[in-house]
Amino acid sequence: MLGLKKSYQVKFHCFCLFLLQMAWDLVLCQLHYVIPEESKHGTFVGRITQDLGLDIGEVNSRMLRIVSRDDKDYFQVNLQNGIFFVKNIIDREVICPNIPLCIISLQVIVDKPVQMYHVDVEIEDINDNYPVFPAKEYSLSIPELRLPGSRFPLEGAVDPDVGTNSITNYELSANDYFTLEFPKYIQQVRSLELVLKKSLDREKMSVHNLTLVAFDGGKPRNNGSTQLIINVEDLNDNAPVFNQSFYQCIVTEHAVIGTLVIKLNATDLDEGKNGQILYMFSKLVPLQILSLFSLDKTSGQLKVNGDLDYENTNVYEIHVDAVDNGEPQFTGHSKVLVSVVDINDNPPEMTVTSLSVPVPEDAPRGTTVAIINIHDRDSGENGRVNCYLLQPTPFKINPAFKGDFAMTVDKPLDREIKSEYDVLINAKDEGYPSLSSSTILTIVISDVNDNAPKFLLSVDTIFIQENNPPGFKVYTASASDSDYSQNSYITYSLIDSTVDGIPISSYMSINPENGNLFALLSFDYEQVSYFQCQIKATDSGFSPLSSNLTLNIFILDVNDNSPTFFTHIADSISSVTVTTPKTAQVGHLITKVKAIDLDCGYNAWLTYTFKDTAVTTPFALSLYSGEISLTRPFTESDRNEYRMLVVAQDHGEPPMTSVTQVIISLVESGEDIKIDHHFSVGTDTEFADANIYLIISICTISSIFLVTLISFTVLKWQKYREEVNQLRENYKIYSSTVGSWVYSQESQCKFYLNSVQAKNDLIVFTPNGAQSSGTEENNSSGQGAILNSSYKPRHPHPDWRYSASLRAAMQGAVHVEGAAILRGPPVGLEQQWPTVSSATPEPEGGEVSPPVGAGVNCNSWTFKYGPGNPKQPVPQIPPDFPENFIIPGSPAIISIRQDQPSTQSQKSNFITFGKKEETKKKKKKKKGNKNQDKGNNPADNSDQ
Repeated sequence: MLGLKKSYQVKFHCFCLFLLQMAWDLVLCQLHYVIPEESKHGTFVGRITQDLGLDIGEVNSRMLRIVSRDDKDYFQVNLQNGIFFVKNIIDREVICPNIPLCIISLQVIVDKPVQMYHVDVEIEDINDNYPVFPAKEYSLSIPELRLPGSRFPLEGAVDPDVGTNSITNYELSANDYFTLEFPKYIQQVRSLELVLKKSLDREKMSVHNLTLVAFDGGKPRNNGSTQLIINVEDLNDNAPVFNQSFYQCIVTEHAVIGTLVIKLNATDLDEGKNGQILYMFSKLVPLQILSLFSLDKTSGQLKVNGDLDYENTNVYEIHVDAVDNGEPQFTGHSKVLVSVVDINDNPPEMTVTSLSVPVPEDAPRGTTVAIINIHDRDSGENGRVNCYLLQPTPFKINPAFKGDFAMTVDKPLDREIKSEYDVLINAKDEGYPSLSSSTILTIVISDVNDNAPKFLLSVDTIFIQENNPPGFKVYTASASDSDYSQNSYITYSLIDSTVDGIPISSYMSINPENGNLFALLSFDYEQVSYFQCQIKATDSGFSPLSSNLTLNIFILDVNDNSPTFFTHIADSISSVTVTTPKTAQVGHLITKVKAIDLDCGYNAWLTYTFKDTAVTTPFALSLYSGEISLTRPFTESDRNEYRMLVVAQDHGEPPMTSVTQVIISLVESGEDIKIDHHFSVGTDTEFADANIYLIISICTISSIFLVTLISFTVLKWQKYREEVNQLRENYKIYSSTVGSWVYSQESQCKFYLNSVQAKNDLIVFTPNGAQSSGTEENNSSGQGAILNSSYKPRHPHPDWRYSASLRAAMQGAVHVEGAAILRGPPVGLEQQWPTVSSATPEPEGGEVSPPVGAGVNCNSWTFKYGPGNPKQPVPQIPPDFPENFIIPGSPAIISIRQDQPSTQSQKSNFITFGKKEETKKKKKKKKGNKNQDKGNNPADNSDQ
């Protein structure tokens, strides 16, 4: 009896724990409704939208839906009024067999944004079932020797209802020998026993026919009955007795077949065959238990004979009998309570209940992407599940409700970096060893317009030859956009701007689809040589983005202008008439022709030749300077008038020419010399008109420099007296000094400022102020004067690019200076072309500016040399070009070669360098002035 009470107490505690777990589930849910079972379709359950705090107007648009764990539609929500009602009839005994508290867990999910609510519906039991006994009649044999108080277990009735609607009482028909005992747990009868009140006497009554009635606690009460037929036997009077009336043991689920659960032990006071005991299952044991356990008849060992599963049944109550071998047989009864210990044998089960894709790439942090429900059939720690992501992604998992997890955006998304994520979600329980399951969710990222079009270069340069045909494609703008679909569709346009007050749209046009840039007109280099246009690339996204390309457009010159001889009138002159004395000597400068070309570069580099070279004349025409000089003395056989055609030709491709006539008349020395004032070169008018501003500028700068130098010298006189004295001893500057300053590294004169030595020395080129000695005359008739015998003339570097301006500079700076200033022609003044030496000592990186006034539209030209520019052929140096010249910044030397023998007044027309040459020159100045005619004095010409 004590063991039986302990077993009942254990059952009572387990039942209490189960009820506590149910109550805790009720607390965790958000809504809890209670309805009776067998409710018809349309039965009102509650106003779920009002209870959840949802707006009825948003229920339909936010797609409210109900999800149950077993995917059965027991309930439905009216989306118009928010009423929660029964859809299908619910039988509590079908969905919750043998469970006291029947609860259907539901998930209410709404979208936009995603929200989830947990709702429990409790199904109340109604008394719709009667107690039923397994059999209508039971037969029981009881020896007459059984003592009062003996107990005989009976098979009770079964009622599918629960609680008070289940079996609460049994009644036995009135008799003097038997009574009923049935312990209750929370108003429910767990076991039924027949108790003998007094000894039986077979001679008085051998058979007892009793009626057993079972009642439930419902209203109204239902009952069921069965017949008990008790036979009294007058045989074996001692029954086997178990050493325990109640056995309790444990076994792990999935224990292997043959595992020993417990060994039963029973004894019989009889002897012989009446004391031999056989163990067997009671007839009360159901077939399910018989398939899971086996009982050895002789040893009483209870073993596992099938697969145990804690998730199906965690406690087994087994009735066992010990039967002796007497006549009649006596039976001892006991119970074995087998508790199954749970092991972690069920992995978590994942179900995606909501998935919101695609996700915009600008989705803020915390946006819900998916809701995942995870269920583990195990219990305790084996059933507690953690959910997380196995790979780094911009998403994270957050726990929502019991068994539910939400996947949200955790980091900024960028479709251009990654447009799709395969998110591997893993669910892992806390059992040992832990089990896990995983699933892959494909999350597609949708594009938003967050990238502006990009050009490969923000600034580009193109070159267009002038005279291009209108509509000519000059450039193709290409931009890329890393966005997708319409957000990446690019259109091109020109940003409004002006070129000399004219809109850029009058010059250029662009195809908005492919970015092809077209020239709307034919460009003229002489009018427009450079302009800018900006191209704008705009995408087609919502709130379009754009970027700009600055295009530098240079117009390239072509040889489309022929040379024009310079004149003050509108049209070019057809002829030029000049006079020269018959007593003119060899080398006398007769006149100088000049033409201009509106083109630039090689296209403007001009050469002069006589058209009819077969006619012999005593005149020579300089190829580059246009000077016409006397090649031999006049004789009596010469004519009084010469008519010659001068051709000016440029170096363009193809070359273009212009022709003018020069008429030279010979006069006696006493006659007046006439010059056609319409001709450009050698006239005072042209000199005044063309160079008046240049002369004013040079004089102004020279005056400022002179005043500054004098002021500086006076202020620093005491500090630099020795340097100034030394400078006076080495050099004496003549007031008539005329020439150009160049820098050389071989100079003997050193000039100091603030005690810091200058990087380059200063050399002064001086004109022929005195007659040269006989030695110098020989030198002048040779190849020219050289500063130092160790120096050799150097040819210009082949990488230089020569323009017409540079060539004019070299010719004008050397030849004109030697001819006009040093030789001193008797007629007119020649234009003295100022030279600008700006080349750097390094041949790879310098550039030379052209001489001022070298050509039309060429004042801003420079030429570059070095490996960065393609080489061009070096023009051949003409015979009258100076043989030796100085490359700025290098020790190369310029000298002038006289092609014809010169007179006494012209033999010393060469350039000398260094202190020694300058001293000789100064000593011979007075002597030369005495022997030289007044009209041929270079000093007079210089003054002019």
